[in-house]
Amino acid sequence: MQTDVLIVGAGPTGLALACQLVRFGVDFIIIDKNEGTTPHSKAIGVQARTLEIYEQIGIAGDLIHLGAPASIAKMFAGGKQRGQIEFGELGKGMSPYPYVLFVEQGRHERLLYEFLESRERDVMWQNELQSFEQQDERVTAQVRGINGAVETIEAKHLVGCDGAKSLVRHSLGLKFEGSTFERIFYVADVQVNWRYGYDALQVFLMRNSLLAFFPMKGDRQYRIVGTFPEEFSKDEGDVLYEEIEEQIKQDADIELDITQVNWFSTYKVHTRHVNRFSKGRCFLAGDSAHIHTPAGAQGMNTGIQDGYNLAWKLAWLLKHGSDPALLETYNEERLPNAESLMKTTDRFFNLAAGKNLLFAFIRLYIFPYVSQFLFSLDAVRRFVFPRISQIAINYRESSLSENEGSFKVKAGDRMPWFEIGGRSLYDDLHAPVFHLIVFSDGTTETRALPGDRMNGEHIDSHLYTLTEKIEEVFGCQHTFFLILRPDNYIGLITDDLSPDRARDYLDKYN
Repeated sequence: MQTDVLIVGAGPTGLALACQLVRFGVDFIIIDKNEGTTPHSKAIGVQARTLEIYEQIGIAGDLIHLGAPASIAKMFAGGKQRGQIEFGELGKGMSPYPYVLFVEQGRHERLLYEFLESRERDVMWQNELQSFEQQDERVTAQVRGINGAVETIEAKHLVGCDGAKSLVRHSLGLKFEGSTFERIFYVADVQVNWRYGYDALQVFLMRNSLLAFFPMKGDRQYRIVGTFPEEFSKDEGDVLYEEIEEQIKQDADIELDITQVNWFSTYKVHTRHVNRFSKGRCFLAGDSAHIHTPAGAQGMNTGIQDGYNLAWKLAWLLKHGSDPALLETYNEERLPNAESLMKTTDRFFNLAAGKNLLFAFIRLYIFPYVSQFLFSLDAVRRFVFPRISQIAINYRESSLSENEGSFKVKAGDRMPWFEIGGRSLYDDLHAPVFHLIVFSDGTTETRALPGDRMNGEHIDSHLYTLTEKIEEVFGCQHTFFLILRPDNYIGLITDDLSPDRARDYLDKYN
């Protein structure tokens, strides 16, 4: 078998990458050793940036229908509710999806898989990578199929989305360094009877432990995440569910009845990332490249963004003949993000459940009582939401980012979201091409732009009137233009309204 891209692993990262390759018209084969999409809930938090990505391929609304947006967080300590945060519209004005969506990974994966099926693509289930070799112009992989026979797949590129124990990463000889939290974490999907409602995130604050109940779609359904104390000495594989439930009731210190257990798991949390995201014709994405604490629901969403970054670069090389050096920017852009994210999730976990005495005092005696006020402040909202939702991720230091002029928004930033005439700007940005956007003050002549030169295949052009909202967002009161990459990050921003300037930037991709 021959293909352009071989994807190893059909979890959320691999499936989302495959969906992007469908958009770009890139041929691929995707394999997975499992029988099908996961039946378990696993990762449940879907961030705004992921929903923005899914909007481009037309499945954001379907995923929202399958889940439940987080709207309220109640905080308990010592058996009593001590505070409450309303954050259903924490990101209002910053994203069309101003919340975190809770949806089971099993449903999430199934939706991505159904998208592939609707485009007449499929996953080669029960096919496991055995080994691979890189040559000058291809990667040759040996894959064991359902009947035990080993087949050869030749691909121009290989992407390992095969998890934390990645065979692809091991075979490439890449480092995967970091640390391990010694305490055992547990997760359980259950049905609960209690008097505290079923539509809110319930957080139980303790001196050095973690316990939170995440509302799930369905009758009285919750995902419970917590930790055993450090003195708990069992190995993770030997923990019984009865021990988990005993720990839950002890830490919650409220009256509750767990009437049904759908799934549970125990694990040690590792925080690690690779030293490189690529080697030769092979790439890593998702858990094969970085793993984090569950704090802030970042891991799965980061893997989906890995694929989003890589897909258009593969497409421009394979379909449009771009310089192969473009693929080097995948590591250039995603490795610093993984390094930063690992530090952020570690800090967030220590703030939420670490042993530091100052953090514990703030967590128990200050935060619950001031949190509602803090999260009502626009400055706090604008600091917190972009970081949690991942809309703040940027590639400002990338070799693909070019700034000319003085703007609040920089090249390398995600295109800010706002409405024009009551309509989302993002509605015009679904096509898998470059977008040239002109914001005109009406006094500057707008000459012919390069959309015609490229026959509309690689770029489209949009002209908007410069409004007060746009002036506020970009910090500019005169005509300017920008070029968005196919992943809707700003590649070039300038007030030099010159077709030649736009062509110069685009020529690097052709």
